[in-house]
Amino acid sequence: MNSKTRIAFLLVSATLSSLFAAHVSAQTTPPAAPAAAPAAEPAKPPEPDYTLTANVGIYSQYIFRGLTQTDDKPAFQGGFDFTHKSGFYLGTWGSNISWLHDSGVCQSGCSLEWDLYGGYRYSFNDDWGIDLGVLYYYYPGSYVPGATNPDTTELYVAGSWKWVSLKYSYSVDHTFGVPDNAWYLDLTANYPINDQWTFNAHVGRQEYSGSQNGISNSVFNYTDWKLGLTWLVGGFNIGAYWSDTNANSNSYTLAGRFIGKSTGTVFIQKTF
Repeated sequence: MNSKTRIAFLLVSATLSSLFAAHVSAQTTPPAAPAAAPAAEPAKPPEPDYTLTANVGIYSQYIFRGLTQTDDKPAFQGGFDFTHKSGFYLGTWGSNISWLHDSGVCQSGCSLEWDLYGGYRYSFNDDWGIDLGVLYYYYPGSYVPGATNPDTTELYVAGSWKWVSLKYSYSVDHTFGVPDNAWYLDLTANYPINDQWTFNAHVGRQEYSGSQNGISNSVFNYTDWKLGLTWLVGGFNIGAYWSDTNANSNSYTLAGRFIGKSTGTVFIQKTF
């Protein structure tokens, strides 16, 4: 074999050896490990069987259905609520008042409104819901002879859609010192402007049945309304609203002052 032939043979041999080595390497290299599965999201904690909350507030006055209950003076209010995951709930709430003293029917006490309530709430979906319940207004104290006890029991049903609710309440006996039944219709909207600000609007209608001494209790009928804003900051609700009524001043003047007048209220409130 001459020198040129030997060189060509060596080149061919080297090329074949390289190809064979590459082929063997490709056959023996282990396959790449599969990509790791994404980490599973942590499981959500189970829904608690019940929740217990408390609330406390300071108001420049206590307005109830358009009527001042504290003669334009400050009110200190608070309560507790127990809610079961089934929808049943119980609660209690209280506030100082002065209207019973101002009306002249009180002998002693009569400076507290203590509410006890319970019911059932059900949500059909994220937008629609219903609420059925009973509410007892208790005014501890003693009253002059012949005065109708102001303690009142109301049954109510309410429907809600997003931020709007319509509630109908019916008293089963005497109503806030008027010795007959009455009903109240409450349309309320709490529109969330953003995460901190809420626009509040309300209109309600109070009507009484029956009569006293030949005079119809319709003299106590009236409509009330209010507009306001609530600001959520640091876990506190700080707000202000303006309220008014078309109540008969002769029927709702106590100690020489009309309790259904147009008025403004400011407050700070927190729920725990």
